Amino acid sequence: MIVIVDERELVTEGYNSLFDREGVASAGFAPSEFDAWVSSAPADDLKSVRAFLIGDCREGAVSPRQIRDRTGAPVIALSEHNSLENTLRLFESGVDDVVRKPVHIREILARISAIRRRANEDSTYTEIGSMRIFMDGRDPEIEGQPMPLPRRERRILEYLASNRGRRVTKTQVFNAIYGIFDEEVEENVVESHISKLRKKLRERLGHDPIDSKRFLGYRLIA
Repeated sequence: MIVIVDERELVTEGYNSLFDREGVASAGFAPSEFDAWVSSAPADDLKSVRAFLIGDCREGAVSPRQIRDRTGAPVIALSEHNSLENTLRLFESGVDDVVRKPVHIREILARISAIRRRANEDSTYTEIGSMRIFMDGRDPEIEGQPMPLPRRERRILEYLASNRGRRVTKTQVFNAIYGIFDEEVEENVVESHISKLRKKLRERLGHDPIDSKRFLGYRLIA
């Protein structure tokens, strides 16, 4: 999930729409709402955040260092002012990157992946058995051949791969794929997506690579 913070509701709604087209969950906050949320959100909710985008906010209203105290997710400033002084000020505040607007959503996602990769939290792809699972939106490959997947199933597979070796709950998968504030979609939709994904993987691999245990969650195995 991507979290966008901006004074203007029209801006946060616009980014939410654009990320949704890419199959990426997002949530928008006004600075006053964000401060209260990030300081009190449960750790599991923060783990579902892939990055924070800080847009037009009153100076001092959002503290990147406060975010860093609670999560290691990248913090990217979206700047509308093309000046060296403003860029240096943003970096000094603790952000990981400064992006000049306008910027394409795919460039933002690429920058997020690059930051996480440098922090050894992410890589271009993960190989599990004969599967190569990309983290940049490309379809996975099995034995070198692409396996087209609907975006939600692809994102679930990416999330399972990024948590290789760990078991994740249905709630964690839902939060990562749909966002923690999506009240229009039932959490049980995850079971439907994973059932379809398992069937496709079983047909291509000859076995089921998703290990599931009731009440404990899912884990991707070789």
